[in-house]
Amino acid sequence: MTTTGLAGAREASAPPPDADPATAESTAGLLRPHARSFATVVILQVIGAVAGLVPLLAVVELGRVLLSPGPVDQARVRTAVLAGVAGLLVRLLFTATSSGLGHLLDIRVQLALRRRLAARLGRAPIGWLSRRGTGELAKVVGEDVSAVHPFVAHAPGELVSAFVVPLVSLVYLFTVDHRLTLITLIPVATAVALVPLLMLPARRREQEEFDAAMGRIASSVIEFVQGIAVVKAFGGPERAHRGFLTATDDFVAVFSRWVRGMSPVAAGMQLALSPPFVLLVVLTGGTALIVSGGLARADLLPFLLLGLGLTAPVAALGHGFDDLQAAGRALGRVREVLAVRPLPEPAHPVAPRGHRIELRGVRFGYDADREVLRGVDLVLEPGTVTAIVGPSGGGKSTLVRLLPRFFDPTGGAVLLGGADLRELDGRTLHRTVSFVFQDVRLLRATVADNIALAVPHAGPDDVTRAARLAGIHDRILELPRGYETVIGQDVRLSGGEAQRISLARALLKDAPVVLLDEVTSALDPVNEAAVHEGIERLTAGRTTVMVAHRMRTVRRADHVVFLDGGRIVEEGGHDELLRHGGRYAGFWEISTGAARD
Repeated sequence: MTTTGLAGAREASAPPPDADPATAESTAGLLRPHARSFATVVILQVIGAVAGLVPLLAVVELGRVLLSPGPVDQARVRTAVLAGVAGLLVRLLFTATSSGLGHLLDIRVQLALRRRLAARLGRAPIGWLSRRGTGELAKVVGEDVSAVHPFVAHAPGELVSAFVVPLVSLVYLFTVDHRLTLITLIPVATAVALVPLLMLPARRREQEEFDAAMGRIASSVIEFVQGIAVVKAFGGPERAHRGFLTATDDFVAVFSRWVRGMSPVAAGMQLALSPPFVLLVVLTGGTALIVSGGLARADLLPFLLLGLGLTAPVAALGHGFDDLQAAGRALGRVREVLAVRPLPEPAHPVAPRGHRIELRGVRFGYDADREVLRGVDLVLEPGTVTAIVGPSGGGKSTLVRLLPRFFDPTGGAVLLGGADLRELDGRTLHRTVSFVFQDVRLLRATVADNIALAVPHAGPDDVTRAARLAGIHDRILELPRGYETVIGQDVRLSGGEAQRISLARALLKDAPVVLLDEVTSALDPVNEAAVHEGIERLTAGRTTVMVAHRMRTVRRADHVVFLDGGRIVEEGGHDELLRHGGRYAGFWEISTGAARD
């Protein structure tokens, strides 16, 4: 890579922010691909809602006919009845169709959002993913996307009913008597005046506290289930559920505050929109007008019927207000994930020349105010084994995770074959680097599919050969369906067995650079020996970097790097560093002494 290219890479070395609010897609943008379907649902709902007023108007007309002096006009009665029945059938047909299409649209929207989330999470920086729990991301993909349901399937109908029905009703009532129309609007105006009280900053804070309290309960349940055995064994049974009880107590307190803040407003809205209050207002105003001679008795009937029609949609919208707010917050969290920017890909990728790894002045921190690596300079020659050792928290695992570009350094550069990792195509880098870490992740898939994860086109013979080299073939044959056994469904593997599956995966990939991070630190001696045999086969002839706590593995390394406080304190051969008598020699003495004890 040219000097200019390296300088440019260093200047752009700071990783991009996880998500830029300015570039986050709006809710309208998320739903824009489904705009036509939304329009269809709304139009059908409008027709159905307007048709739903026809039966009420038919009743009004019947009342006028029956209350008018003289003989009853049979033709007008038949016309009113037929119009009411027709309106009812049209309402049923169009609202049912709108509801059905709305739910189908909801399914399509949820599927599209989950596909977009899966695609974005697949490209999200590993560093961003590592700072978020599995439960948090699962909630976004699962619960938050499902929470969109009322917004898509029900909100169009409720909004149309809340605005179109009252609007059409008001136009008709104004033609009858504008004074009584204004009186009929008193309950609706009272309820609408209370709506801003639901949106005060204090109410929003209570909603956010409510969501946070629910999240703490979910986390405490997971901790309770995962750690109950240890807590019971060492801390007493009464401590096993203390965290869960604390979380539930906090939730009760938050929920109580939320209810105290919402109850007066909600009660006031329900009272204002209740049928008895509406009838009381209309009858009081209508009686006054009739007594004064300003209104015919028959003209009171449409206000009694349509007055309830004015408030019922608004009341239904109020009942769904919480669901709409929850859907809005859920969409906000979905937008935050979709706004996460992947690590930048080069416009003109270069090809590495060889497999020499070099770190030049590398600096990195998970947070802006705390650096984990502070100016690391290191060269890893092709075909050599380099061991990274040092006390916990020194930055060993972080250094190893920079090599497959799980993160970009905040300063300096990581080079592979003379090319900055940021100038390599992602597929080229992934083909070049293979890794086996302590925390093994196996998919809920067959054993063969787990081994062939990085090489999906591998044949059965290739998978079997890799399993033999990893020392797991005989154990696989003992499983219920051999290589077709589904992990997590047909069988649960031990830590050592899962680690050897991971080794088989790396052996099948056959990458020239291998990264190992404390692979055997949590294994018993039997499994450790088996895994070590697989590691020796995996590292033969490859550029290998290993983070090790078991010091016997360090003796086999060609190069040893002692890392502490984010800096390289010592480096060299194992015997050379022991003769030097520095930090590594002391660390070796303590570690081997503890092992002998």
